[in-house]
Amino acid sequence: MSTPYTIKEAGWISMVLLLLFALICCHTATLMKYCFERREAVRSYPDLGEAAFGKYGRIVVLLVCVEFIILEADNLSRLFPGTSLNLGRVHLDSTHLFGLLAAIIIIPTVWLKDLRIISCLSAGGVFTTLLIVICVLCVGTINGVGFHHSSPVVNWSGIPFAIGIHGFCFAGHAVFPSIYQSMANKGQFIKAVTICFVSCVLVYGGIAIMGFMMFGDGTLSQISLNMPKGAVASKIILWTIIISPFTKYALLMNPLAKNLEELIPARFSSTNWCFFLLRTTLVVSTVCAAFFIPFFGFVMAFIGSFFNISLSVIMPCLCFLKITGENATKTQVATSIVIVAFGVISGILGTYSSV
Repeated sequence: MSTPYTIKEAGWISMVLLLLFALICCHTATLMKYCFERREAVRSYPDLGEAAFGKYGRIVVLLVCVEFIILEADNLSRLFPGTSLNLGRVHLDSTHLFGLLAAIIIIPTVWLKDLRIISCLSAGGVFTTLLIVICVLCVGTINGVGFHHSSPVVNWSGIPFAIGIHGFCFAGHAVFPSIYQSMANKGQFIKAVTICFVSCVLVYGGIAIMGFMMFGDGTLSQISLNMPKGAVASKIILWTIIISPFTKYALLMNPLAKNLEELIPARFSSTNWCFFLLRTTLVVSTVCAAFFIPFFGFVMAFIGSFFNISLSVIMPCLCFLKITGENATKTQVATSIVIVAFGVISGILGTYSSV
């Protein structure tokens, strides 16, 4: 949703950064495979951190769910402008009202214990993403918006912001250990990861180029907010985006909830009341964060820079070097060091910019 905005902010070099992050993150994913092969007990990202750096390596933070609440509130407000609710002295405008309603609907999905149901639910997110791409293309062609705008090649001041967004886009590494362990033929892991990253580049790059060429300097932080109100494709996009978080939220929240449960004594964490209370509290916390920081693009850039670059760029390289030790080739060591340096610099620039 924010990739067109990166072209507005950074220029066409944003697409070069998109491809660069895809290549780097795909490479770090293959490095994780070597770690999985040497440490068979690794079944989650925290396990990987512990295998490399002990118990302190288990700290993994996931704030993507905050984005979903902001996304819901913004787009529902766009569909139903002026909606509000007055409860005595409490006044809720459309953004806060729809944010609360989204959380109420999401809470039952995080109470699901069967991961197969959650996975089936999240599979809908794949189809909604493809539908959004098709609808954006239809708005630009059938609805006559056209693709007329252009941008400078480089806008240096916007590059840190673009780094944060692209860091957010390719941060799937937290689920790679689970995917690897669940594969019947683990030798196909690298092939599967490569196909995933190529698909992501096509989707992100396609939306970025189409979106910016349609709206130019008027491009907003969510491309859905630029869609002409009267077009049928625009309404499909908005409703699809509204439905999409409900299909993804539970799957993204589950790893964080599991990690927090490990910090709670077993006599409490194994009870049903703890299961429901913890997950409900996490949903409430993301609502509060979304209300206090309701800036979709900049929140995404901050998460991408501060957390996801660490998760997808820096940590896989460090874990690989630590676990493989002297068995790593000189090329692998040199490449990993360069990627870590790139990740540190990118993380600092992107975090500073988004803050």
